[in-house]
Amino acid sequence: MTFKTLLTAAAITILPGLAMAAGCNYEKQQQAMSCAEGSTFDEASGTCTPVTTS
Repeated sequence: MTFKTLLTAAAITILPGLAMAAGCNYEKQQQAMSCAEGSTFDEASGTCTPVTTS
């Protein structure tokens, strides 16, 4: 009886953490960046740069 109780308690403690770790894509997601009017997103620097016309 004690072994089953310990095994169940361990499963209840460990499994939710494993489930969250398996479904975590935080590092892989990219969010769209929007810049103010008159500027564009520069991927190299990761910032908005003003649009220059000549």
